[in-house]
Amino acid sequence: MNKVTDIFAPKIDLKLTVGLYFGTFNPIHIGHLAIANYMVEYTSIDQLWFIVSPQNPLKKKTSLLDDYQRLELVHRAVGLDFRFRVSNIEFSLPKPSYTIDTLTYLKEKYPKYQFRILMGSDNIEDLQKWKNYKQILDNYGILVYPRHGFSTSKFEHHPNICITNAPIMDISSSFIRSAIREGKDIRYYVPSKAWEYLEEMNFYR
Repeated sequence: MNKVTDIFAPKIDLKLTVGLYFGTFNPIHIGHLAIANYMVEYTSIDQLWFIVSPQNPLKKKTSLLDDYQRLELVHRAVGLDFRFRVSNIEFSLPKPSYTIDTLTYLKEKYPKYQFRILMGSDNIEDLQKWKNYKQILDNYGILVYPRHGFSTSKFEHHPNICITNAPIMDISSSFIRSAIREGKDIRYYVPSKAWEYLEEMNFYR
């Protein structure tokens, strides 16, 4: 899988409300899927797109798997679930990846769609560090899922921010990577098809 392909969006004229789940997914785990599942079932979004990021400007890149290896992991994790799509759109955009640039591109390409951003309460606290964050707040809705130890109080009354009651997921990709390095069997923390790929390729060992 070394060819850049666009997102697998349906060729229809309906104005979908699409949730955008940005992340490096290094690797994707059951916590990601649990949050994604909650969002499509309990919020106003019709579909959720996993946007696999080649580089988060606020994180070091040294621990990342290859872009297409992480993309493959997400594809295997999502499978044929019609509620989800997987995108490598940021692979072809300038680096580092900034959310506002991706949003601008997607809005131009899919003008009929309404986009909402999924964001953990840990990230919402740092929103002011994001490039053109006021433009994001003014033009795109944000769906926030809770994380332990992070407050959302200063954003609770913002008209474009929805604080959801999604279950708190304490599983992290860094935990997965560390456990694999330690030789732990954590197959039930990772979707089965993605786990098979991790084992086959000896990732993170």
